Amino acid sequence: MAEDRKYDQDFIRPVRRILIGLLAGLMLLTFIIWRIDSPRVEQFRMAVIDRVVPSFDWAMRPVARGMALAENFRSYARIVEQNQELRRELQQMRAWREAALQLEQRNAQLLDLNQVRLDPQLTHVTGVVMADSGSPFRKSVLLNVGARDGVQDGWAVMDGLGLAGRIAGVGQRTSRVVLLTDTASAVPVVIQPSGQRAMLIGDNSAYPILEFIESPDDLRPGDRVISSDDGGVFPAGILVGEVVATSDRRLRVRISADYGRLEFLRVLRSRPVERILDTGDLIAPDLPDFTLPDVLDTPTQDDTADG
Repeated sequence: MAEDRKYDQDFIRPVRRILIGLLAGLMLLTFIIWRIDSPRVEQFRMAVIDRVVPSFDWAMRPVARGMALAENFRSYARIVEQNQELRRELQQMRAWREAALQLEQRNAQLLDLNQVRLDPQLTHVTGVVMADSGSPFRKSVLLNVGARDGVQDGWAVMDGLGLAGRIAGVGQRTSRVVLLTDTASAVPVVIQPSGQRAMLIGDNSAYPILEFIESPDDLRPGDRVISSDDGGVFPAGILVGEVVATSDRRLRVRISADYGRLEFLRVLRSRPVERILDTGDLIAPDLPDFTLPDVLDTPTQDDTADG
């Protein structure tokens, strides 16, 4: 058995070498023929192609299918890449759309602030509303303006539609605004057209209460409510809201300020109130000094008649 196996190997190796040599020679000959530029050789090549290629159509079909599959795979890979790129661009466009909507809303609110007509003597500083950090007040917000911007306690605060509240706490860079609906809020107001004065007191509801009204029967739903300068707390003439009648039969006010979209607030710088320290200056002005001898030396009508 070992001798037969050794004999087979000794016989196969020379045959394999001969076949490999013939195949290499055939390929070299084919290459040389295909490189020869001659009309006769060209006719020979065309004859070989016409003879061989049609008969090898079954062998070329899998190759063509494989090439088409590879091309489809590359096309699919390009489609996937384009799809991912479109998804990234769509996500960026959504982010830009959200930013554009926010800028549009802020622009509209700033335009509302600019459209409010105020007393030319009043100046203001505009602040951005921040999140409420928590306090005893139930209806309050924080602004990003404070003492460094000249803000003081008690100053009126309004949005683009009307009075929103007052400053009740000032830090170096922030300040707290108590809204008109808070229970700590009490604002003097004037009701038009009757001209009656009242106090607008918050009760943590959407509609603050009107108190201390002289003639409640003279008021009607829809009457305009504006701020009053009683006590020198608020500037006069700022729109507060309108009178509404509620189910509890109490006169309340629908606030003009949009508390649902408080992003910018305008802090009004109030003029300082003149303080009177000496009541005598209020009763009568200063008179020139008269000395007693001058009064006694002045002749009277009786002395003239006697003389």
